[in-house]
Amino acid sequence: MCKVMVKAVIIRIIGLVQGVGFRPFVYRIATLHNLRGYVRNLGGAEVEIFVEGNEEDINNFIKDLREKKPPSSLIQEVYIEEVKPRGYTSFKIVKSTRTKSKLSMIPPDFGICKYCLEEVLNPKSRWYHYPFNSCAWCGPRFTMIYRVPYDRENTAMVDFPLCEDCLKEYTDPNNLRRFHAQGISCPKCGPKLTLLDKNGSVIESESYKALCKTAKLIEEGNIVAIKGVGGFHIACLATNDEVVRELRIRKKRPTKPFALMALNLEVASKLIEINNIVASLLTSIQKPIVVAKKRENCPVSELVAPNLDTLGVMLPYTAMHYLLLEQTKDKFLIMTSGNPKGEPICISEEEAFNKIKGIVDYFLIHNRKIINRADDSVIRLTRGKPIFLRRSRGYVPLWLITPFKFKKPIISVGAMLSNAGAIGVEKYIIPTQYVGDVDNYENLKFLEKSLYYLILNYKININESLIVADKHPLYPTRSFAERLANKYNTKIDYVQHHHAHIASVMVDYKIPIDEEVIGIAIDGVGFGDDGNIWGAEVLLVKYNEYKRVGHFKYHPLPGGDLAVEYPVRSLIGILSLVLSEDEVVRVCKKYNLIKGLPKGERELNIVLKQAYFLKKPLASSMGRFLDAVSALLGVCLKRTYEGEPAITLEAFARNGKLLDIDEKEYLKLDNDIYIIDTAKLLSDLLQLLDEFDKKSIALTTQIIVGRLLAHIALKCKNRSHRYLILSGGAAVNEYIVKGVEEVIGDKLEILLPRSIPANDGGIAVGQIAIAAVRNSMIE
Repeated sequence: MCKVMVKAVIIRIIGLVQGVGFRPFVYRIATLHNLRGYVRNLGGAEVEIFVEGNEEDINNFIKDLREKKPPSSLIQEVYIEEVKPRGYTSFKIVKSTRTKSKLSMIPPDFGICKYCLEEVLNPKSRWYHYPFNSCAWCGPRFTMIYRVPYDRENTAMVDFPLCEDCLKEYTDPNNLRRFHAQGISCPKCGPKLTLLDKNGSVIESESYKALCKTAKLIEEGNIVAIKGVGGFHIACLATNDEVVRELRIRKKRPTKPFALMALNLEVASKLIEINNIVASLLTSIQKPIVVAKKRENCPVSELVAPNLDTLGVMLPYTAMHYLLLEQTKDKFLIMTSGNPKGEPICISEEEAFNKIKGIVDYFLIHNRKIINRADDSVIRLTRGKPIFLRRSRGYVPLWLITPFKFKKPIISVGAMLSNAGAIGVEKYIIPTQYVGDVDNYENLKFLEKSLYYLILNYKININESLIVADKHPLYPTRSFAERLANKYNTKIDYVQHHHAHIASVMVDYKIPIDEEVIGIAIDGVGFGDDGNIWGAEVLLVKYNEYKRVGHFKYHPLPGGDLAVEYPVRSLIGILSLVLSEDEVVRVCKKYNLIKGLPKGERELNIVLKQAYFLKKPLASSMGRFLDAVSALLGVCLKRTYEGEPAITLEAFARNGKLLDIDEKEYLKLDNDIYIIDTAKLLSDLLQLLDEFDKKSIALTTQIIVGRLLAHIALKCKNRSHRYLILSGGAAVNEYIVKGVEEVIGDKLEILLPRSIPANDGGIAVGQIAIAAVRNSMIE
């Protein structure tokens, strides 16, 4: 009888392979193919598999690994090494080890899967009405992990020992979704809900009754704080003007839109227009907020998203949220971040009672700790393509694979607004979750904590790392980076803001290290090499260098930061280049713009002096130009949230018509740099106001500036250029991108950010890539 040859291999899987039921899956297919050995998590968070058996069975096993993996898993790399057989007699899941050979992803949070939801809604199920049901394919991960590897004792679930029933399923290799699933629980052994009044007194302590009571309180017009996965939400009716107005007063949030949560896709379709892309995003395992066009006759109060024609909607990503919405009449609610204005989202009961007690009437809490705060992610469509506005829950801490490998780790602190930091290690860049504006000290501490979490779990030695910051001398992140570099006696590098914007997208698309792209960076504020404020730039970019080839004409910003808050100041600054003081005064009076200055005519006189005599600071900013247009057309006279004048201008333009204007007259060559004369364009708009409707002027202006930037790109194009990259906060603007597309056609491939935000939330990725290449820290 012929003896079968025994073969053995060690397989290391890199990707999203912890916390997704991967080891139970490996166990099942290994036993199916009659293989012996083990599977375990390693300290780097990768999975190691040892199998021995006949060669055909091993080959079939490897094929099944790739083709039948769990729905939440992501295999990026597979390392296979043939070794000597060890004589195993069975296949086992063995205890995790802290040994690290390769890096792998810390798992993000997943929305509840359809199977867990079915169990929650099934009266015969032991998870009936259980708010925390999850399995190997769904549920919290990143927000409840203390440290890797992803085992129950390393998560907040350590506080909830498995009951006899759950333990039986946990140890049953035939249980597809719960065998070795670390986050599972049930009503007997899992977290519980409690409803409290605003003084902390218990109203209801049985979970489902607490949910039902909460829904009733919301229906009665109350505002409730709800502890979720990555932090607290504030929930209330979205159809009652008085309730929404009261929430705005309490939260000190005059106009910034509130997010909505809808029970299901059918309910969401009554609120927003849903195409295949929007539907796939809403129902994805990440469950982000999707900003989409508001439906006609939408039942939502106009106060939810004032002056906008879009709504941000998400679907429930836990059983708790689903059961709550199910109890309401509307089947949708406002579900906005539970935080004071400008501060991080609250994650503990103590924090919530200290910080949002004055905003809400009741608290629905649970007794599972939130380890890592994470806001809801936000995605919008630009020219039909999804782009992040905020990258957080569901996506963090997934990494980007770079086209090179780092010799040493790099730590990046990002910019100032919509901040996220990042680390670079091996060939990966791993951004933190969305942090927010770090001109607030609490957010700066949040950034520090988020970076240290990644540093600890990826075992980075800060002493051997390069620290990277934005070039702006006044950014709090720069001061933080300098303190970090001094503390650990390591080198620091400073990266120009718009160079980082373009480089971040280069990493996103794995642009080779020696390739040059044309970049259009359009945003509000970036510190320029000449000390001025840049913000509408055309650049020739490689990772280690860039050349500025075009920009908006510089104009004064009367009052500096005050010009950001009051767009009329930016308007006056631009007009001061082409009109006399008296003419500017007449414009302000004719179009009732003085009401956009808090102190009226007295302030107008001060602003005029700042514009005509101080002439500082100077800006070439897309953000400030759009602010000026928004003010001129009476769309937005005061900015109360980041990008408001530009965002409302885009919405205002929706039903406008494109006017016949030759944009090329606004483009000039000056000392080998192309200048877009925004002052002449703005003064010409004044003439149009007497002939055309404001919506058409708004639409035409945004398309024209896109076209002008694209004309510069084509003038600088050579045969080697394949890509035109758009980035920066204004790169999500539908009409600006449309203008760029109209001019570029098929002459260049236009790349928009896809894995990171276009705004400053993506800056840290570009900072790392630039610093690594120009400091010769790549292999």
